[in-house]
Amino acid sequence: WEKRYTEILQEFSFSRKKDTESARVLNSILKRKFPIKKLEKKIRNQTVFVVGAGSSLVSSIPILKKYKNIIKIVADGATRALIENKIIPDVVVTDLDGDPEFLTKASKGGSIMIVHSHGDNIEKLHLTSEFRSCIGTTEGQAFGKIHNFGGFTDGDRCVFLARYFMAKKIILFGMDFGSRIGQYSKIRVYDRRTKLRKLQTGKRLLEWLASKDSAGLYSTKPIKGFTRIRVSSLEKIISS
Repeated sequence: WEKRYTEILQEFSFSRKKDTESARVLNSILKRKFPIKKLEKKIRNQTVFVVGAGSSLVSSIPILKKYKNIIKIVADGATRALIENKIIPDVVVTDLDGDPEFLTKASKGGSIMIVHSHGDNIEKLHLTSEFRSCIGTTEGQAFGKIHNFGGFTDGDRCVFLARYFMAKKIILFGMDFGSRIGQYSKIRVYDRRTKLRKLQTGKRLLEWLASKDSAGLYSTKPIKGFTRIRVSSLEKIISS
């Protein structure tokens, strides 16, 4: 992962020093170290739905509501779509770009919040003090209450998280990685070009992850190494 992280820093001219500073701030804010075993127990050997905030998210809502008992790991902005449809995510992966109101509602509803620290969100990290169950992450060196499960964007970090804790099957919804930015992607997109570049980097990271072991990886959208599925075949995949 260190090699991938270095490439990301170079590609986007990010500062490793600022990322480290952000991680230290988050570590100081978190009141206690969340028991990782609790998260592992929730995910290990389970079928997991990873829900992104792509433009196809809205059409996926009926499916997510139908399968109430499937673990749902949800990327940042997609949290609002689920909460508005009375679906409480099991896990929310966020760098706090999403609507704070709905992130807080998810936490109060019982979601485990995976908060990512990076150089551009230091001023938002105080929001984590409102979360009941919270785990801090970084793309750099893990330490203290801060972990590194891999991944770059909220969406691909969801997949890395599920793979890290050995989910049996990982099925992607709303993970489009196309030229359209979903309405739930973030509150405001100030630089559309950079946002799309980040999405493509996230897609490449998922393809890299799949190249190591593609077993149990499924997507409703084309991603190299993931088995592309139709909704009509979902029941068969889940039960197999």
